[in-house]
Amino acid sequence: MDLSPGWLLLLLCISAGVRSVPIDRNADNQEAKAEAPEENVDTGLYYDRYLREVIEVLETDPHFREKLQTANTEDIKNGRLSKELDLVGHHVRTRLDELKRQEVSRLRMLLKAKLDSTNTQSLQMDHASLLKQFEHLDPHNQNTFEAKDLELLITTATKDLENYDAERHEEFKRYEMLKEHERREYLKGLDQEKREREEKRMQELKDKHRQHPKVNAPGSVAQLREVWQETDGLDPQEFNPKTFFKLHDTNEDAVLDEQELEALFTKELEKVYDAKNEEDDMMEMEEERLRMREHVMKNVDANQDRLVTLEEFLKSTEKKEFSNPKEWETLETKPAYTEEELQRFEVDLRDREDELKRKAENLRQQQDLLKERGKALEAQRREYQQAVLEMSQKQKGQPADGQPPAGPNGELQFQPEAPKVEAKAEHQAEAQNNLPAEPPQNLPIHT
Repeated sequence: MDLSPGWLLLLLCISAGVRSVPIDRNADNQEAKAEAPEENVDTGLYYDRYLREVIEVLETDPHFREKLQTANTEDIKNGRLSKELDLVGHHVRTRLDELKRQEVSRLRMLLKAKLDSTNTQSLQMDHASLLKQFEHLDPHNQNTFEAKDLELLITTATKDLENYDAERHEEFKRYEMLKEHERREYLKGLDQEKREREEKRMQELKDKHRQHPKVNAPGSVAQLREVWQETDGLDPQEFNPKTFFKLHDTNEDAVLDEQELEALFTKELEKVYDAKNEEDDMMEMEEERLRMREHVMKNVDANQDRLVTLEEFLKSTEKKEFSNPKEWETLETKPAYTEEELQRFEVDLRDREDELKRKAENLRQQQDLLKERGKALEAQRREYQQAVLEMSQKQKGQPADGQPPAGPNGELQFQPEAPKVEAKAEHQAEAQNNLPAEPPQNLPIHT
């Protein structure tokens, strides 16, 4: 998707799961490298796919694309561009309607899953009211994509992206506190000798991590010249800011977006972090990359649109900080949290663990109750089976001294009664056999 600078404001080419790579200036690989970043980037928004699909559809309309290319960032950020939606083609509106219905259906599924997970019973669910918590679309109209939907989508995405970096910093802080909590818990479980040995080993790893070459301040002339020489393969004495900008504007859209900027810091990060080393944490490397990008944006991005133009870049090279920057302090020089924050985190962690234990115990009790009910139902089934057997045997006049054979599926099998004619013949034969024998006739009588 070939995006104009305006859309790049919304679709920042950076996400927590994407890692920038240095630019390969080899002629055989340059085109493939330049196109690669657009395939897997993610804004990190929970409606990222919906946002991208809407943009892709709108970009197919010639009129809207022309307006987008001439719009300034303020027109895009405040949603004024949404008024142009009424002039797009019918097939575009139809496709946008379909995308919105799909998004509403997805949000409904998310709401249902959330309600199910919290055991919330709602026989009459008011989806319109529940959808109000999602600000990127109009919940009152769930079938068609209107100008208000585009305005809400743009303004919400802009606001969310502005808060995205802060949320990433908070996520990293929680990660670091959890790591320290687990380290302390691990040491508590060891005896004194093993604990001292482990503490010594951990300190050695920490000291080893700190032994790295000096890191140049991001955006400084020293840092950019290093990229110019080692990545671009050019003479550092011939460093030219304008040429440098064009070399690293990989998609040739006349601006450096956040992903293109972060690619410039790879050489500096490799001085500190190596995935093969036990002492180097790759999560810390991504936090360092984010800090570097924020530092450059603060000094270079004059209009704060999260994009660096050539004019802004050239002006930044005229500042004093470009040639004589302050020494860059890496993450290990300053802790990400205080001891008080760690204590509050551990209290919250224990509360969550206790809540999970209560839920697990509740589930165990429910499982035991289901087992008891299953046993009771099985006993009732056996009683019913025995009652049927006794009734059947009484009808045949047989004593209930045994259980009839069972079929292949465990059902009772009753033998059919013998025909009455055969039973009568057998009864007569038995009676005749029991009669006394008659005395012989015509025998002489002795007196």
